[in-house]
Amino acid sequence: MTIDLNKYVEFVNTTTSNPSKDHTSFINRLMELREQEFPSERLLTAAVGMSAEAGEFTEIVKKIVFQGKPVNEENLFHLKRELGDIMWYVSQACIGLDISIEEVIQMNFGKLSARYPEVHLVLSVLKIVRREICDPI
Repeated sequence: MTIDLNKYVEFVNTTTSNPSKDHTSFINRLMELREQEFPSERLLTAAVGMSAEAGEFTEIVKKIVFQGKPVNEENLFHLKRELGDIMWYVSQACIGLDISIEEVIQMNFGKLSARYPEVHLVLSVLKIVRREICDPI
């Protein structure tokens, strides 16, 4: 199958929202969102920043796994530092959404517990067993 690249570019342009390709539409959309008290600037900072920093984290992992970069203190430190940068942007998102990181983690745990109830059950049983062993009556 041959794809006409010019037609593809035309298709991309026609399926792109106006705020994504027109400055005035973009500014108007930001103004609409401001009226709704949506923190566009904070969440755009968070979204773009998380993506960029996750890319840097991924790049290090890629080089270790696929390109023979050594697993050493320097590279592990670099991964941890990039993870810290990701967390900075996660914190920006939390500020923008008026939620604590703890609440985000609790919500995620609830979502995953519902998705994987067997894991939640096993963890509950392990807690009971540990309590019985560590704090017998």
